[in-house]
Amino acid sequence: QVQLVESGGGLVQAGESLRLSCVASGSSRVIDVLGWYRQAPGKQRQTVARITEGGVTYYEDSENERFAISRDNAKNTVYLQMNNLKPEDSAVYFCYAQMRSTEEYWGQGIQVTVSS
Repeated sequence: QVQLVESGGGLVQAGESLRLSCVASGSSRVIDVLGWYRQAPGKQRQTVARITEGGVTYYEDSENERFAISRDNAKNTVYLQMNNLKPEDSAVYFCYAQMRSTEEYWGQGIQVTVSS
């Protein structure tokens, strides 16, 4: 069982930056994919960015210039650097992990609120 704990969210003004972190624990197995999703009120959860163990990244088209995902495999941690935040980025951000066995895990989510 893998536990994911997010941190770094909060309330910021438009144009500011935040760095989200997510630490994975509870298993010595390799985590194949780590990622970030977000869900705004009344909307479906959507992918923000994903990164493989080898460092290959994927972004939703609209996020690849403002957001940067990275991971530290030694620390079992994934980061999401978010720059030039916009009010429409406000959402609950969820950390995601997929094992090589295709098991999937989710964090509890962390609120990001961007005021205009």
